[in-house]
Amino acid sequence: MKFFVDTAEINDIQELHEAGLLDGVTTNPSLVAKSGRNFLEVIKEICAITPGPVSAEVASIDYDGMVAEGEHLSKIAENVVVKLPLTMAGLKATKHFADMGIKTNVTLCFSPNQALLAAKVGATYVSPFIGRLDDINVEGMELIENIRTIYDNYLFETQILAASIRTANHVTQAALAGADVATIPPSVIRKLADHPLTKSGLDAFVNDWKGTGQSIL
Repeated sequence: MKFFVDTAEINDIQELHEAGLLDGVTTNPSLVAKSGRNFLEVIKEICAITPGPVSAEVASIDYDGMVAEGEHLSKIAENVVVKLPLTMAGLKATKHFADMGIKTNVTLCFSPNQALLAAKVGATYVSPFIGRLDDINVEGMELIENIRTIYDNYLFETQILAASIRTANHVTQAALAGADVATIPPSVIRKLADHPLTKSGLDAFVNDWKGTGQSIL
């Protein structure tokens, strides 16, 4: 499963890229707003850090606006993926970009039927929001499993991008459910390396090594 980081913070993106843990980046207007920076400048800077896909979301909700903004965003860098809402206008815009050979990420997916529509219009990625479904007492991971079954049944090429991931356990569940990609906050990616037995084992090794009085260098 590929790891995208869900942030607009340049330092986090740079750190995870250098660690070899980054396959791409997703952003949205809310994340860029938190950064306090110019949206277009942030996207350009992110694209220069990672060669992987960088999702940049349109702000318009009408078809003409989405097309105009998406075409503008796609010119920032070759690895820009135009991010569009899963609405009828968004699906129409997705078809437009698919016909142009421009990659898309259809976001705010909450049902298998929505995911089916995204695949039919040629979306590169569809983003089911796991955490937000969990918030309303609906099993978010079941959505990933259902989309995986549908896409496999009909050999759709659209990749399932598990989004709204809140915990390390969400990452494990998404991988088991067959998600192609998980977009994960930086803090959660770092937590994937944590385990109390790893820490206690390492502490014991360090103490034992100190007791030998030796040095490797």
